Amino acid sequence: MSRRYHPFPCDEGPSADVDSIVADAGLPGPSPVLGILPSYNAAGACEQPKGSPRIVGGNDAKNGSWPWQVSIREGSNHICGGSLIAESWVVSAAHCFNGDKSAYLVNLGEYQLLNPSESLVSFPIKEIYRHPSYTDIGFSGDIALVELETPVKFNSVIRPICLPASSVEFPSGMECWVTGWGDTQYGGSLTAPKTLQEVQVPLIDRDTCNSLFNTGSYPDDPQGINPIKQDMICAGYPQGEKDACQGDSGGPLVCEWDSAWLLAGVVSWGVECARPNRPGVYILLPPYADWIQGYVPTIPFTVRSMSVMQLNSAGASPLGALRNILGASPIHTTLKQTKRIGGPLGLLRALSHCLVCLCLVPALPAMLLLVVAVPMIL
Repeated sequence: MSRRYHPFPCDEGPSADVDSIVADAGLPGPSPVLGILPSYNAAGACEQPKGSPRIVGGNDAKNGSWPWQVSIREGSNHICGGSLIAESWVVSAAHCFNGDKSAYLVNLGEYQLLNPSESLVSFPIKEIYRHPSYTDIGFSGDIALVELETPVKFNSVIRPICLPASSVEFPSGMECWVTGWGDTQYGGSLTAPKTLQEVQVPLIDRDTCNSLFNTGSYPDDPQGINPIKQDMICAGYPQGEKDACQGDSGGPLVCEWDSAWLLAGVVSWGVECARPNRPGVYILLPPYADWIQGYVPTIPFTVRSMSVMQLNSAGASPLGALRNILGASPIHTTLKQTKRIGGPLGLLRALSHCLVCLCLVPALPAMLLLVVAVPMIL
């Protein structure tokens, strides 16, 4: 099974209510865009950062730098990637699994496919749970939970990735990472010894990505307009160059957020690899947090705040990312319908039905003032 291509209703994660936003705004932490609860993880296992950073347009990763990366095997063949999220659980793509669970193995601690290391451990699969909304003729719901027969023992090269809570939103422009053993070009396999690849790509919001997919045409384009659905996010460049490819399906799209690595998405589909105006498409994790917790009730989810300084360091425009955050959540849709007030403090939007207003100082792009106001009608 390779990364899925053409030819050929998912829920968005719930946003916090206004009361919780106001209450959380006083919590300690780095200059919050929205006052959001800090992360928690009982063992702290997923808090570890990767090693020195370095698919299509990617580079060899360092051994152990992505300790949650798994290789899913069908027989002796690598078919898909995945991410370790708990001692007995892996997240991958639903389209990776068409056969009986006994046909697959999950390899952890793997680095070079043709040069097995001493850290490599293989696990039979106890059960595969594909999301009920997934169908072979659609792309939404392309996510699966894989339960291992026996628990994993964590070590320096085998550790889980943190999961974002349903309220977490990843801003457009944020620089994230994709890893896998897939093709390094469309139709071109990874060369021996088949070392794990990594590539850094910026996130692209759904509306922008749909606009790109509606530009020009390729033989394998999806049918209809706006193929990027609510449970998807894109990553890459309009000009192409860097992308996931065949064999990377199910693998992780991870973002460093407040010193922790979060699993933002799962490699799902694309049109060839790294084509202009056709960035890679990923299934978002936050919309499926509740579904995952239904199977793994003890797993912790991370809710983090993102500071403007962090957006700068991640390569995202502070104002652009903030606009994206505000525009993406249902609770903030009134921003597009309210009045803009000028003045020395620059952009100020008065919300007619919300308690939280935001004010940016143009001369100080890293400064964000959170203003709590009473409801008002302008």
